[in-house]
Amino acid sequence: MEHLDDNKKKLLEEKAVAIRESIIESLLAAGSGHTAGPLGMADIFTALYFHILNHKPKEPDWEERDRLVLSNGHICPILYATMAHSGYFSVSELKTLRKFGSRLQGHPHRDFLPALETSSGPLGSGLSQAVGMALADRLDRGVSSGRFFYCLMSDAEQEIGQIWEAAMLAGKEKLHNLIGIIDRNNIQIDGFTEDVMPIEPLKDKWAAWNWHVQEIDGHNLEEIVDAVGKAKAVFNQPSIIIARTIPGKGVHEFERKYEWHGKPPNKEEGIMALNELRTLEGKIKSEHE
Repeated sequence: MEHLDDNKKKLLEEKAVAIRESIIESLLAAGSGHTAGPLGMADIFTALYFHILNHKPKEPDWEERDRLVLSNGHICPILYATMAHSGYFSVSELKTLRKFGSRLQGHPHRDFLPALETSSGPLGSGLSQAVGMALADRLDRGVSSGRFFYCLMSDAEQEIGQIWEAAMLAGKEKLHNLIGIIDRNNIQIDGFTEDVMPIEPLKDKWAAWNWHVQEIDGHNLEEIVDAVGKAKAVFNQPSIIIARTIPGKGVHEFERKYEWHGKPPNKEEGIMALNELRTLEGKIKSEHE
C-alpha cells in the first residue's frame, strides 16, 4: 500500500465529497433508502477503493483481489456509489437504485453485480462470512497468500450474538488476513445505541477475543490508511478498527440525527444537501490550489 502523500489526500477528499453527492442523487431518484450511514462511511469507502484495496474494477473476478464484505447491507448506497466512481459500472446507473429490475437492490445481491462478494441483509452475518473466506484462503493458499479480507459492520450489529461467535472463532484461528471495520456512529433505527442496547466497552470486548484493536477518527483519511497499514502488519491476530463517524456527515441538517438512519431526503431536502456538498467540494478544491 503506497504512502498517502498530500496530493493523494487531496484527491481522496474531493472524491469522498463527489461520492456523497452521488449518494444523495441516487436516494432522490429511488425515493427510499438509508441516508445517515452511507454519508458517514464515505471517507472510509473512498480510502478503501481508491488507495487501500488490491482490486481491478475492469476485472471484477480477478482471483488475487482483496475481498470486501459489507455486513450492514442497508448502507449499500455508499458501496454502489464508490464502486461506480472507481469504474465497476457507470455512475449514471446509480439513479436506478431500488428500481424494479435494477442491479442496485436495496440490499446487495451478489448475483446481480460484479465484485459483490456476498449478498447482505440479515445483520450480524457478514463477519461469519468473512471469517469463512479468510479461513478458506489460508487452507487453500497458505498463511501468506497476500490477500486480505475486509468486513465492514455497523455498531448496532454488535448487539447480535452471531458477531461474537464469529469473533471468537477468528481470534482462536489467529486470522491475520482478516480486518474488520466498525462504523461507530452511535445510532440505529430506533435511537442511539447506548439507549437501545449499550455496547460499550467495545474495545475491551474485541480485545478479549484476541483481536488487535484500534480506534480512529473515521473521517481522517490519514488515520484510516495508517490503521489499515498497522492491521496488515499484525501476523498473529485478526484486526478490528473501530471508526468513530458522524452519521449524515457532510450535510449539517442530517448529522448525528438517528431519524436519518432509514429515510431518504425529499426533493427540497435533497437540493439543500447537494448545494451544501457542492459548496464543500469547491472549498476543498480552493484550499488545495
